[in-house]
Amino acid sequence: MQVIVSSRHAELSPALRDVAVQKIGRLERFLDGMSRAEVHFDHQPNPRIAEKEICEVTLEGHGHVVRCKVASVDSFAAVDIAVEKLEQQLHRLKTRLRGKAAVGSRRTHQAIVVGEGDFDGDEDEDHSMADDAFVTRAGDLVVKQKSFAIVPLSIDDAVLQMELVGHSFYFFTNAKTGRAAVLYRREDAKLGLIDQA
Repeated sequence: MQVIVSSRHAELSPALRDVAVQKIGRLERFLDGMSRAEVHFDHQPNPRIAEKEICEVTLEGHGHVVRCKVASVDSFAAVDIAVEKLEQQLHRLKTRLRGKAAVGSRRTHQAIVVGEGDFDGDEDEDHSMADDAFVTRAGDLVVKQKSFAIVPLSIDDAVLQMELVGHSFYFFTNAKTGRAAVLYRREDAKLGLIDQA
């Protein structure tokens, strides 16, 4: 597995880079085909937040995207927490794929991720301009932009992908209708679906 490690507002020591590459690289044993991992470290400067060290990991392979974002008092501990969460997500995905293979409907799919999930404690977060950031006509700052190839998904598969990337919403092409759709988690914790007419 190719592991790319980067940081922003955080010191990336050779020891931390080595630990991240080693521990995240081992995750490929949980699910064949996970070929790429991006590990990003950040530091939360807010003095009111105890867990200032952030580790965000995105795994990709065979059309699947698995993501987690964790915080801890120490970057090394954040890597361990991220690995634990990703192991659970990969196990869930593998179980799901085995079930689909048993009924003969296993499919590879990809999706588009159009935003970042909420992260507690971002009250005073520094939203300085990243390479992919831009300012809207109304003056709002868009700090993150992501895109992926898209293949039609069933609503059930979209729910799984939304859980794997850890977002409160998921944009996809509905395989049943062939049109764009958004799956989202409502305030009452139930799911909602917006389908293009």
